[in-house]
Amino acid sequence: MLKIRLARFGAKKKPAYRVVVIEGWRARDSRCVEVVGHYDPVANPAKVQLNHERLTHWVKCGAQPSDTVQRLLRANPAPVAA
Repeated sequence: MLKIRLARFGAKKKPAYRVVVIEGWRARDSRCVEVVGHYDPVANPAKVQLNHERLTHWVKCGAQPSDTVQRLLRANPAPVAA
């Protein structure tokens, strides 16, 4: 089963995360299927960059977002095209 979750990157005590689509049984920072966003909690305010088009594609394919990714999605909704 595919999961959409965070993979930790960055320096010690300065975390930065990638929002990745990954097999559920793989380790946190192992090889992923696709990187669909970035999250920097250290910045003030926290920076969140998500590719909503690819996220909806993977959710339609059956990928399950983690609780943290769901919270990020609710806080940063997709922009509405005019």
